[in-house]
Amino acid sequence: MRNIVLFGPPGAGKGTQSEFLVNHYGLVHLSTGDVFRFNIKNGTQLGKLAQSYMDQGKLVPDEVTISMLKAEVEKSPEAKGFIFDGFPRTTAQAEALDAFLSERDDSIEAMVALEVPEDELKSRLLARAETSGRADDADPDVIQNRINVYNAETAPVADFYRVAGKFKAVNGLGTIEEITERLVEAIDA
Repeated sequence: MRNIVLFGPPGAGKGTQSEFLVNHYGLVHLSTGDVFRFNIKNGTQLGKLAQSYMDQGKLVPDEVTISMLKAEVEKSPEAKGFIFDGFPRTTAQAEALDAFLSERDDSIEAMVALEVPEDELKSRLLARAETSGRADDADPDVIQNRINVYNAETAPVADFYRVAGKFKAVNGLGTIEEITERLVEAIDA
């Protein structure tokens, strides 16, 4: 099974690139953001809890996120593999994901990180707010807080995969097609 962690800060292009990679490799896309938005849109108790954290630019607690991801993986028993988009966001989540996959005699093949300068991330998020209606992309203070939380809490996850020999950095600037080509080269290497 091919399991890829697509990694990068908010606005790096993970969602955009995931669509191509899902089709190219025949994988199932698991986006914590999509899972949270589904629960929020449907007014579930979990959705309301997740929204309260997201509105502040904070991470949803690990145990909530991990339980949701396990359930999503188990919904696709015939999958060729998964692209984890927006997960893991902490070293504890990476360890929990490894333990969960290990129970299934599986593992993460690679963490592929989209690297984009902070000023470009802010521009992308503000532009996305205009087309997506996502309130968390429209407020510059929330955007800055999301980037700060990523740098403090999420970026260290790269070290977890670097130590495991599974980390691959990819330049996230350029056209969508150029970035996609770099991702495929990194994954296939």
